[in-house]
Amino acid sequence: MALQGKVALVTGAASGIGEQTAKKLAADGAAVVIADLNLANAQKVADSIVDAGGKAIAVSMDVTSEDAVNAGIEETVAKLGGIDVLVSNAGVQIVAPIEEYAYADWKKMLAIHLDGAFLTTKAAIKHMYASGKGGSIIYMGSVHSHEASKLKSAYVTAKHGLLGLARVVAKEGGPRGVRANVVCPGFVRTPLVEKQIPEQAKALGISEEDVVKNVMLKETVDGEFTTVADVANTVAFLAGFESNALTGQSVVVSHGWFMQ
Repeated sequence: MALQGKVALVTGAASGIGEQTAKKLAADGAAVVIADLNLANAQKVADSIVDAGGKAIAVSMDVTSEDAVNAGIEETVAKLGGIDVLVSNAGVQIVAPIEEYAYADWKKMLAIHLDGAFLTTKAAIKHMYASGKGGSIIYMGSVHSHEASKLKSAYVTAKHGLLGLARVVAKEGGPRGVRANVVCPGFVRTPLVEKQIPEQAKALGISEEDVVKNVMLKETVDGEFTTVADVANTVAFLAGFESNALTGQSVVVSHGWFMQ
């Protein structure tokens, strides 16, 4: 019931974790904005939510463009009346040893993960303040917000950075009712992770089976992948948590890979 009548915007919501998160928020009563570079796919997700009895619209959004982010947020407010929940989820993965890591790829990774989180926060928080109702900002971090892995210099740097951003937003937004938290999944078997398996096998000189068993899931308590539903349920919990008792935190969803 906490999300009934709320407006939630999810970036990178045309597939994977973002799609499942948007569907969960809609099922819990929120009007959901499917924000994605791929507008056609975003519209399909929005249509599926509407067909299931929910409320959703799709907007085109390149999270690395301030103009595109501002336009998407303004469209959200114009069509749905405000914004109560922001889920900054858009992300990509590029793996390579640091001595071979292209600077252009480094900049791309930080732009999508960090610039995108900053720009969407900056645009959305103004409306959360103006409404007088506050809101919830949730960043999609990773176990790599706390841990490091080989071949992921840019990704680990970006995911660590989200912790700092969330804590500042929590400090600034708290007096005005805006909470900020980071959800930190372990490995979730999305297309993004599927793509990494052969890439890491090649880079590390091991089999794909060994990548899964001895790299990705080695530190879990049960050798299991985290599911998109696990992550979506955690986001929904944070989105509907209506006091500052839970803000500035990271919630790790990783089958025990990282414990804090």
